[in-house]
Amino acid sequence: MSESVVPVNLAERLSRFDELWSQKTVAALNDYEVKLAKLKGEFVWHTHEDTDELFLVLDGRLTIRLRDADVVLETGELFVVPRGVEHCPVADEETSVLLFEPAGTLNTGDAGGPLTKAAEILG
Repeated sequence: MSESVVPVNLAERLSRFDELWSQKTVAALNDYEVKLAKLKGEFVWHTHEDTDELFLVLDGRLTIRLRDADVVLETGELFVVPRGVEHCPVADEETSVLLFEPAGTLNTGDAGGPLTKAAEILG
């Protein structure tokens, strides 16, 4: 059976890795990637000048800090950070998220630095 007709089991894919803040691409849709990540602690403040960024919490709780407000996401909730909006994801407990963004989008956006990692394909 070809890979294109096999569903992606998100829980199974999440069980394959433990690294925090490391995005894993699990599917592609047109020019977009569907990514999984495990988060804990505070990330870096950054922006994505050319794209929106969708966060969907699969398990746990995520706070997305914005300069003028905090957005708190519980399991099953999503938020789209509009392009050009500076934000900083924070997870007090380990949190699993699904991200949807254009292929090649760097996790640290314009900030760069030691936490910058290209998404790895997790087939």
